[in-house]
Amino acid sequence: MTRASSVLIADDDRAIRDSLDRALRLEGYEVRTAGDGVEALAAVHAEPVDLLVLDVMMPGVDGLGVCRVLRKEGDRTPILMLTARVETSDRVAGLDAGADDYLPKPFELDELLARLRALLRRAAPTDEDGSPAALLEVGDLQLDPGARRVWRGGQEVELSKTEFDLLELLVRNTGIVLDHPTIYDRIWGYDFGPESKNLAVYISYLRRKLEPQGTPPLIHTVRGVGYTIRPREAG
Repeated sequence: MTRASSVLIADDDRAIRDSLDRALRLEGYEVRTAGDGVEALAAVHAEPVDLLVLDVMMPGVDGLGVCRVLRKEGDRTPILMLTARVETSDRVAGLDAGADDYLPKPFELDELLARLRALLRRAAPTDEDGSPAALLEVGDLQLDPGARRVWRGGQEVELSKTEFDLLELLVRNTGIVLDHPTIYDRIWGYDFGPESKNLAVYISYLRRKLEPQGTPPLIHTVRGVGYTIRPREAG
């Protein structure tokens, strides 16, 4: 029998905590709750979970602070941030802190559930036969899907879970232009539509980490279509 996935919900709004608790339990999740960041950190340290749902704005230690602490400790548990802020700068702050995805308030329960399922699918990638995935290479980039580690020019690069998943998708389709809907569906399990900046933000983060000044570019934009990865521009 498959073990139920465990989720920790941290939000200072009791109504949101209680409603998500009920809804996720009905979906078969094991649910724990916390009213602020201090409680959330204590709960995770006491007993790890499979997923974290964190509100950005909480008293004491906020959701961004929880992210930073856990990532600094080497904890790679998938984190979905809930935020009432919708500006790009706020989303970037969440990604900087180590979050894997964000969901603006108010949100639809179906969308939250879809995002949690996508985060779980990406948590332990293997090859189709279930064996550990082989090392992938593009130019001087090396990617180990099993260990979830990446190197560029022999130097290891630290990536968040979503950054890694996006890079792996591009590497597995080297030279193929993947359009926005395909990437959204494969990574997030949901197409957020043409107005979403989510994908562009993650691509910019990958470029910043993988393509420091003077390094040949790997990720290329095909305007009006999507993105592709290749060692150098053709021609």
